[in-house]
Amino acid sequence: MGVLDSFSLKGKVALCTGGAGLYGRQIVAALAGAGATTYLAARDQTKLEAVAAEERAAGNDVTALSLDLDSDASIESLHKTIFERSGRCDVLVNNAVTRSATDGWDHDLEAYDRSLRVNASALFKITSLFGKSMAANKSGSIINIGSMMGMVGVEMGNYAGTDMNPNPSPIYFYEKGGMINFTRWAASILGKDNVRVNCLSPGGLFSNQPAPFVQNYSDRTQLGRMANDTDLMGVIVFLASDASAYITGTNIPVDGGYTAK
Repeated sequence: MGVLDSFSLKGKVALCTGGAGLYGRQIVAALAGAGATTYLAARDQTKLEAVAAEERAAGNDVTALSLDLDSDASIESLHKTIFERSGRCDVLVNNAVTRSATDGWDHDLEAYDRSLRVNASALFKITSLFGKSMAANKSGSIINIGSMMGMVGVEMGNYAGTDMNPNPSPIYFYEKGGMINFTRWAASILGKDNVRVNCLSPGGLFSNQPAPFVQNYSDRTQLGRMANDTDLMGVIVFLASDASAYITGTNIPVDGGYTAK
């Protein structure tokens, strides 16, 4: 196999959870564009189907499925459906998140639990289901989408001159930091069966934030800009493909050098 051929996902089956959002849209495009039969799954079927239709119009094999990460039955049904339709799943991208208890940290336990149920407990369950099936096939790649916020403390200077984030919450930092070590743990468990588990920690994605924030944040990076709508695509294909066959248990910041400073 030539080195460029090792990046191909032809013949592989991939699932991206939460495939219609800022990160998910480019992840789906990357997987499908590299040749994978691609499923995207979340609660909002209207948005998902719009993404799937756009990808099919470009000649890619993309299907939207329903997933509620708050439900054991929904996670199990998604797993069953993909294996009934495709017989395997070679790539799982854990991208979907929910947001709760985001304003400060004076919340009751229930508010924190709502976030942790999806962003932690459901992560464990879906990775277990698909990871064990990959292990049975002696092959697979699991990619967890973290955040540079799981690697550093909050930088309040980024918000100077705006009314953004006046009362920061610890929950997202906690969850994404935990995801990085869960990645190491799962890689340790699944590695003996040739299933790789890695994490990507993106930096801030430009989505028309106030100009002062964009400038403050960009100044904090080494490349002098925020992430765009294609910056994750190359590294997604790399980790999903055989090009990264000897890489597991790692976290790759895709943050323009933000966390290197």
